[in-house]
Amino acid sequence: MIAPQRIETEADVEAGRQALLELEPKFTIISGPLPLRRRADGFPALLQAIVGQQVSTASAAAIWGRVEGAGFADDNAVRAADDEALKACGLSRPKVRYARALAEADIDYAALRRADTDTVISTLTAVPGIGQWTAEIYAKFALGHADVFAAGDLALQEGAKLLFELPTRPSEREMRAMAEAWSPVRAIAARALWAYYREKTKREGAL
Repeated sequence: MIAPQRIETEADVEAGRQALLELEPKFTIISGPLPLRRRADGFPALLQAIVGQQVSTASAAAIWGRVEGAGFADDNAVRAADDEALKACGLSRPKVRYARALAEADIDYAALRRADTDTVISTLTAVPGIGQWTAEIYAKFALGHADVFAAGDLALQEGAKLLFELPTRPSEREMRAMAEAWSPVRAIAARALWAYYREKTKREGAL
């Protein structure tokens, strides 16, 4: 099975799943189709990720609704806004700083669509408030990269522990090393592990 380089469609997910099963038959235990989970890219996607950091899903949704309602899902609007206007949407002082740093970073989002994974991650993590996990999730779901793996994700770690019957949850370093065996479809492996985690715990993994 030829592994897809980008995950754009349900057919790409299925092709990636078949390639993954050739690399690790253990994933056959996961039933049903894997989710595509593609989303829009650009400034709003990254700002929404910043908004959602360290708050509940419900709180993140409420704050994001206010941010969008105030017209701040736009880098020019954030640059022009004062701190009090951003705080009024529910952003903490650090998140106001991160939102402004993202707006002022002047990222070429069109160029990122064509960039390799390492370039995407290095570009995004250079912005205050955007860490490795956020950058990897963006590459995976907003840009469709097929060979990226957010090894620091707790749900992925728990999913791997359950699937491979490990005595303890693997650390980020251990998870990243384990995922090397699933290249070039590590993003499909991530979807599979999230699906298995959800199936076994009835909880969601990833955004």
